[in-house]
Amino acid sequence: MINLFAFLVEKLSLLCNLKVFFEATSVQGHERPTQRGHPLRRGDLLEVPRILFTHFGIYLGDNKVAHLIPDILPALTDDRRLLCSVVTNKRLIVGCVYKCATVRVDTLEDFAFGSRILVNPMDAGAGTKALPGEEVARRAEELVGSVPYSLLWNNCEHFATHCRYGRAASRQTEQFCECLKSLIRDQRSVLVTGTLGIISMVFCGIAPSTTLPTILIPFTLWMAG
Repeated sequence: MINLFAFLVEKLSLLCNLKVFFEATSVQGHERPTQRGHPLRRGDLLEVPRILFTHFGIYLGDNKVAHLIPDILPALTDDRRLLCSVVTNKRLIVGCVYKCATVRVDTLEDFAFGSRILVNPMDAGAGTKALPGEEVARRAEELVGSVPYSLLWNNCEHFATHCRYGRAASRQTEQFCECLKSLIRDQRSVLVTGTLGIISMVFCGIAPSTTLPTILIPFTLWMAG
């Protein structure tokens, strides 16, 4: 049991380290856009750190930013006044669950939501030359409106990189998938899931809802590893 606890702590630490990695690689070596005479330019890729992820957008000029954000409201109403209001956490979470999103234009302040804004931090490591600023902004403007959403395959970072570099990609998705691979490959995952399944059977009783996951999940992890 001590080994199982140590294993869970190790994996939790790995997830925390990924978050620190995202924030550290984003912040290092970049200034606020308004400092030291570096004004924002139309077509700039902007990123702001959030609690669990980094949010991306494309600067359109005139203090406006186009960004893809999960939002359930466009699926429920056509009221422009409601749709133009700032997306709340509840709207965002429900939008994620139902895979509804919109590419919308907000003010720089609403996009930043009090966080530090980083400008074009991907350019150095993208491996692809950024498109001209006017083309980047035009591509973003053409996508404004409702779009399907996927946390892993069509998120705000995919939108921003598609506009900026002509190729949709997401470092956050890649890092998350690598973390999942490491969990699957670690045979201790089989022992952990099997133990949790047995515990659920002890407390909830032997039934298809407890027995099948107890058998199938560890077996799948074992075969995948």
